[in-house]
Amino acid sequence: MRIRQAGPDDASAVAGVHVRSWQAAFAGLVPQPYLDAMDPVREEPAWKTRIAETRWPSSGVLVAETEAGIVGFTSFGPSREGPGIAEIGTLYALPEVWSTGVGRQLMSATSAALGRADYALATLWVLEDNQRARRFYEAQGWRADGTAVEDTTGGASLNKLRYRHSLG
Repeated sequence: MRIRQAGPDDASAVAGVHVRSWQAAFAGLVPQPYLDAMDPVREEPAWKTRIAETRWPSSGVLVAETEAGIVGFTSFGPSREGPGIAEIGTLYALPEVWSTGVGRQLMSATSAALGRADYALATLWVLEDNQRARRFYEAQGWRADGTAVEDTTGGASLNKLRYRHSLG
């Protein structure tokens, strides 16, 4: 497996991973009609723009690629919380590669990139009821900091927790 910086030509594959991972990871958490309506073709233009607008090294999209193609990705950028703080906006992998080390390798590569960009601290948000993701982040040294917000994705009221990790 290779971790590399994404380019605009990767947008279709990233959109596919995004949709498939959401449909698997959030089943039972996000309303099913919302998940069923997700479409990689509709997501692709937003990912193409997002990838094209990254400003390496302070923001970026990294992809995990195998001989089968892109199997996971992560995105990050500066946090609105202030200088020296990054936010990881996404970390998704295809369900068939869950628990194979893809997520750990993406997180490690992302943390290294954030460190090279001189961020001292990183944050991310995770659904409170997403126990699988919370266990994953906690195993990587991330900790909930007590901040929660309401998310209304798909019309449901969902709590999201903020996690923090020192990069120093």
